[in-house]
Amino acid sequence: MQQELKDLLPALRRFAYSLTGSMADADDLLQNTVERILTRDMPSDVDLTKWAFRICRNVWIDECRARKVRRDATENPELSDGQVTDGEHQTTKEIEWSRVDAAMSRLPEDQRQIISLVAIQGMPYKMVAEILEVPKGTVMSRLARARAALSEALSPATLRSES
Repeated sequence: MQQELKDLLPALRRFAYSLTGSMADADDLLQNTVERILTRDMPSDVDLTKWAFRICRNVWIDECRARKVRRDATENPELSDGQVTDGEHQTTKEIEWSRVDAAMSRLPEDQRQIISLVAIQGMPYKMVAEILEVPKGTVMSRLARARAALSEALSPATLRSES
């Protein structure tokens, strides 16, 4: 299992980055995912790849919920001890990557997850459906909508209108 997990780390890191949009946050998410994988007993009837991606997704969902609670606390100082936390923003230096990142970030989370797993990780629709626990048809329709939205956001006409 150690070697299999080691081989899976680059793909998990890319998936974590696609969810977070920040290398620092992606590394934190990857670390939390690996920690959870190593501290939990893997069910005997589960594929490590599917299980690891599902754990990564669930850890990210937990983090998003925690961030919402912290954000609500900062917006309502009476709920906190007066501490305000600033979010960390890291942008890429390459213009193309920054455009793709921006376009990806505008996608709804369900579409972003699917395009990351299918287009970036190269996973088959069936595996993605199992990881996200949705029907295969849902994966296909969300992927089609995500691709159309990215195509529109990255089209030359959109570039001219942004300038």
